[in-house]
Amino acid sequence: MHSKLSLRDLSVGNQRVLVRVDFNVPLSEQGQIVDDTRIVEALPTIRYLLEHDAKVILLAHLGRPKTGTSQALETNKKYSLAPVAKHLESLLGLPVQFSPECIGPVAKSAISSMKNGTILLLENVRFHQEEESNDPSFAAALGELGDLYVNDAFGAAHRAHASTAGITRHIRQSAMGFLMEKEMKYLQVELTTPEHPFLVILGGSKVSDKIGVIKALMTKADTFLIGGAMAYTFLKATGIETARSRVEVDKIDLAKELLEEARKQSIRFLLPIDCIATQTIEPGVPTKNVTLSPLSGISEGWEGVDIGLETRLLYAQEIAHAKTILWNGPVGIFEIPDFSGGTRALAEAIAGNRNALSIIGGGDSVTAVKQFGLANLMSFLSTGGGASLELIEGKELPGIAALTDLRAF
Repeated sequence: MHSKLSLRDLSVGNQRVLVRVDFNVPLSEQGQIVDDTRIVEALPTIRYLLEHDAKVILLAHLGRPKTGTSQALETNKKYSLAPVAKHLESLLGLPVQFSPECIGPVAKSAISSMKNGTILLLENVRFHQEEESNDPSFAAALGELGDLYVNDAFGAAHRAHASTAGITRHIRQSAMGFLMEKEMKYLQVELTTPEHPFLVILGGSKVSDKIGVIKALMTKADTFLIGGAMAYTFLKATGIETARSRVEVDKIDLAKELLEEARKQSIRFLLPIDCIATQTIEPGVPTKNVTLSPLSGISEGWEGVDIGLETRLLYAQEIAHAKTILWNGPVGIFEIPDFSGGTRALAEAIAGNRNALSIIGGGDSVTAVKQFGLANLMSFLSTGGGASLELIEGKELPGIAALTDLRAF
């Protein structure tokens, strides 16, 4: 974590500081911001720069706009960052200028009129296809807009794009923002030598998404609790009937290997002992609590959509004794209230363990915790889904690797 420059290492006064932020926030059909967490998390870095007399120039993306056709440009109006500028203005209580271009004469003109301690948000960098291809010319065009660069967009740090990686070749010094530092502290430093018992809860839809995480954490974790659709691949591997439940057939052998590896290393790898099953994934449909064993599986025509009542009690007992908890992935289809009980039960159990360091590893787990009103009872909620998984796996994130080395400072 300490191998890269921090924002505190930079002399930012009277400097044009380009800040890559993660403002990829969910919007309603009316263009209203549904969840402003990522904007709020960027405020400490922005406020620090404003207080230290920098000219703050924000770079960000929103959604997955298409590029290259007049029809695409028309459609892309819904991906404009203009509403985000307004929202940021209300959060800061300060004027936020907005440039309808992120490079070229329009952006340069907006920047040239800036005074120290003011802020400008540039339009969506993904309106240019060169952003995602990390085009050197586009990266250079972004780089010439500033004197210094700060990357505070952890949620995009696992992508080698022009505004997250390529830009650093065209800037004198590049550093981590405060949010990036916080993410690294919890997801890397704290998990390098976790306090034991170290409990890992993994859910979500696919075993294939979590293979790297499971293998990386097997050297550190004492117990794994498995839920979500991925649990049914493991259950199938143990000979339990899963009926219509989602199973990655091509990963059954891998699931067997992981279970065997856990056994060899004396790691407790717990699978659901019962589940909530339904015939139709819709609100208000009939459900039943099904015991899961080789003798009693899920009936034909039914599928598992949440961990069952006994599993919730079993998992809650494990959570109560943990000192470090890492949770990534809901354990049921929590978006539908009828199938959200398991995810809620685990969230409440984690919130109730005040002696544990609880790290919620981004994505849907964070959405669920917030939905249940328990966010403020967790130690840390990551802003990155894919980025947090890759960091936990031990992969190098391009957006961090590209920053200036501390020893070169």
